[in-house]
Amino acid sequence: MNTQAEATTSVLDVVKQVLSVVFVAAGVAAFYYFSDVQLLYRVLGLVGIVIIVLGIMLTTDMGRNVWGFVLESKQEVRKVVWPTREETMRTTLLVFAMVFIVGLILWLLDMFLFWGVRLLTGQGG
Repeated sequence: MNTQAEATTSVLDVVKQVLSVVFVAAGVAAFYYFSDVQLLYRVLGLVGIVIIVLGIMLTTDMGRNVWGFVLESKQEVRKVVWPTREETMRTTLLVFAMVFIVGLILWLLDMFLFWGVRLLTGQGG
C-alpha cells in the first residue's frame, strides 16, 4: 500500500507568497512610474524590494526548502573533480576539430546533392 505524505502549506505561507508577488509587481510598476527620478535611485529601490521579498520568502516552508537545496548544491560543487588546464585545452581542440570535420562532410554532401538535383532537373551546365 502506497502512502504519500501530502505537503500542507499553511495559510500564512500562502499569504506571504502572494504578498511577495504583489511587492515585486508593485516594485516593477514603481520603477517605470517614477521614470523622471534618476535611474540609480529607481534601481536601488527595486533591489531593496527584491531583498525584502527574498527575506519574506525565506520565512516560508518553500523558501527554507529552496535555501536548503542551495546549501546542499554548494557542498556538491565542492566535491566535483575539475579538469586540468591541459585536459580542458585538449578537449576544446578536439571539439573544434570534430565540428570542422562534420561541417566539411555536410558541405560536401550538400554540394554533391545540389549537383545531382541540378543534373536531374536539367539546370546543370
